[in-house]
Amino acid sequence: MDPNGNQIQLDPTEDEEIVARVAAIDVAKDSGMVCTRVPHPDRPRRRVTTVWSVPARTAAITDLAGQLTDEGIERVVLESTSEYWRPFYYLLEARGLTVWVVNAREVKNVPGRPKTDKLDAVWLAKLNERGMLRASFIPPVEIRQLRDYTRLRVDLTGERSRHIQRLEKLLEDALIKLSSVATNMMGVSGRLMIEALIAGERDPRVLADLAKGRLRVKRAALIEALTGRFDEHHGELAAMLLEQIDGLTAQIGRLDARVEQQLADIPAAQAPPGDTGLDGQPAYLPTVDRLNEITGIGRHAAQAIIAEVGLSMAVFPTSAHLTSWSKVCPRAVQSGAKTHAGKTGKGNPYLKSALGEAAAAAGRTNTFLGVRYRRLALRIGKLKALVAVARSILVIVWQLLADPTARYRDLGPEFFENRVRPERRKLNHIRQLEALGYKVTLEPAA
Repeated sequence: MDPNGNQIQLDPTEDEEIVARVAAIDVAKDSGMVCTRVPHPDRPRRRVTTVWSVPARTAAITDLAGQLTDEGIERVVLESTSEYWRPFYYLLEARGLTVWVVNAREVKNVPGRPKTDKLDAVWLAKLNERGMLRASFIPPVEIRQLRDYTRLRVDLTGERSRHIQRLEKLLEDALIKLSSVATNMMGVSGRLMIEALIAGERDPRVLADLAKGRLRVKRAALIEALTGRFDEHHGELAAMLLEQIDGLTAQIGRLDARVEQQLADIPAAQAPPGDTGLDGQPAYLPTVDRLNEITGIGRHAAQAIIAEVGLSMAVFPTSAHLTSWSKVCPRAVQSGAKTHAGKTGKGNPYLKSALGEAAAAAGRTNTFLGVRYRRLALRIGKLKALVAVARSILVIVWQLLADPTARYRDLGPEFFENRVRPERRKLNHIRQLEALGYKVTLEPAA
């Protein structure tokens, strides 16, 4: 019986073998422990288990692929240990084998069993043949290559931010408070002042005169902020940091161009063929441009989302599957008759970072997503509201990726107000006024 009193029917054949010929590989850095389980040639309902070690080298794995193919292995399961599963996955997949990558954390929590590579491989094989494992999402080759570029761009952008913070700490050590006056310390004006300090200029008035644009009206504050003890050793260190920042900026620019080229080379990312609209513009847009129309998502975020979830939603039958996989929705925790929401989980850090930034940007707009964030923040707090808006954005992304001809249309900030019936809105306002101590009497307007 379930908590609602309904009967639950169990499949009496659920313990029967699902896959007859299976293999599992417990992956390590320099080798892999392989286990195959196939039917016994002479004894019905019996299995033959074979375990051996294979070096993690291209030639050895290629020979293993041929051996597994000759044995008629139907599915191979790999333990997702760090990045060490990649050689096995790439070479076995290229041979035409069905390969699954599974999370070791979900399949090895078995108390009372010794922890050895051999026993781990046998255990994975047994779970594999009974269909008790879930395959991790591995995108196709072109998406994996795009993912490498976008992830490196994120990492280099974070590294550049850390170098900028180091430069700011160096200026603080020299009693220079430039970041307290200039909104962007690495903008045109801030860069000119820092380079002048490195060149030997110490007069704060001369440095303040280098300000451009709106920063010129803050000349008095700049003179105070640029009065410090910037010496030669500060200048030497600042020059090194600027060189690092410029180098990272150039590399990020190269990655931007490479990501654009990668997307241009993927046919599924292009606009489907169609006639032009009434305004003379194409009827359909490329995938990046359609995702860019979503509130809060910029071009970089759209590229990152495509790199993490792919272009085909056949892997995720519904938007709920995608949000559950990405861990932007709370897990249900049930104990007895009580059910409550648990934590969201870790999920894909690059995808969650892009969605979090998009949700934060959308929360500052006067749009449907912005109003949704502010309404939820009053009730459940800002952090949970950001996760909820991130989930809404991912649902919209799924809808656009599932239909290449779909376009995003904002529902407007008045969407929630229009959903509330006039009588209910009237009662809500009356309760609010009564809670403040007023007696409300309504008279119809003339």
